[in-house]
Amino acid sequence: MKKIIALAMAGLMVTSSMFAWGKKSKKNQIPIGVSMPTKDLQRWNQDGANMKAQLEKAGYKVDLQYANNDIATQTSQIENMVTKGDKVLVIASIDGSALKSVLDKAKNKGISVIAYDRLIMNSDAVSYYATFDNYKVGTIQGDFLVDKLNLKNRSASNPAYIEFFTGSPDDNNINFFFGGAMDVLTPYLNSGVLVCRSGQTSKAQCATLNWSTEEAQKRMENLVSSQGYGPNGTRLDAVYSSNDSCALGITNALVAAGYTADNFPIITGQDCDKPSVKNMLKGIQAMSIFKDTRTLAEKVVGMVDAIMQGRQPEINDRKTYNNGTGVIPSYLCDPVFATTDNYKKLLIDSGYYKESDIK
Repeated sequence: MKKIIALAMAGLMVTSSMFAWGKKSKKNQIPIGVSMPTKDLQRWNQDGANMKAQLEKAGYKVDLQYANNDIATQTSQIENMVTKGDKVLVIASIDGSALKSVLDKAKNKGISVIAYDRLIMNSDAVSYYATFDNYKVGTIQGDFLVDKLNLKNRSASNPAYIEFFTGSPDDNNINFFFGGAMDVLTPYLNSGVLVCRSGQTSKAQCATLNWSTEEAQKRMENLVSSQGYGPNGTRLDAVYSSNDSCALGITNALVAAGYTADNFPIITGQDCDKPSVKNMLKGIQAMSIFKDTRTLAEKVVGMVDAIMQGRQPEINDRKTYNNGTGVIPSYLCDPVFATTDNYKKLLIDSGYYKESDIK
């Protein structure tokens, strides 16, 4: 009798093992399309790599494409993903308003679309949105400047002087980054405690096409020239920058203008790109928002799993992100800021970077 039970148990284990293998084997055949905007910025390389690694670890077949910041290329790549039958599309758009036509095709084929970090506008094909709390990114940057410039204790007779830079006008996120920062800083501008000498404080005036380091550098060079900024010239206490690629251009221009770590204006940033972390350690960038792309990739994998299993993905925001066709159910990850005081814990101890990456 014991022998019969043992044989039955062994058979059950083999059957269970075959069933489990069969499930995984089947999952390995599910194709997922991942469309990233460019390889030119470090953060999108990391986002794409993390997304591919985590989706493959979960058992999916991944088609990862980069579009070289070209809208037509991204549209064509997504169209190919639709044609070959990818079941879910994860898209970080170049222009959030340029994908409606190709996504209509995805919707007609029953393909779910997850907008990744950048909201895709004016398309009812978007199923979900995964990002960081982008308004909070801006308010953290603004609060940092309030603290470092001691704005709460200043008067209009001794103001702090600032210039403003944000990102690409075709990226919906700048409405939240720049909007959050300006909600914090505008009262100080209105009271005269904070002064922008150039008067360039609107989103359109401060935008940087494609988040380009080169464009940010050119504009900062023009401001240096027109306003006379320099360590022995017109005073400049801070430059608000929505992200690190713009911050890099700003710091390049200010270094060329003669600023050193001893007198460098306070520069904000976002993404903790390696060059910007190095600049923080050199004393020429004050902070950067850390958005752990591993966390965001993990949430997206969870969304993909839920979609493929017919479940509702985890959502923590149903009111903030309206893409013109309605509010998109979203998951917002929490950003934190890095400085020289805490970068080791956030970036090195967590395994995000190796120490040698930023030396």
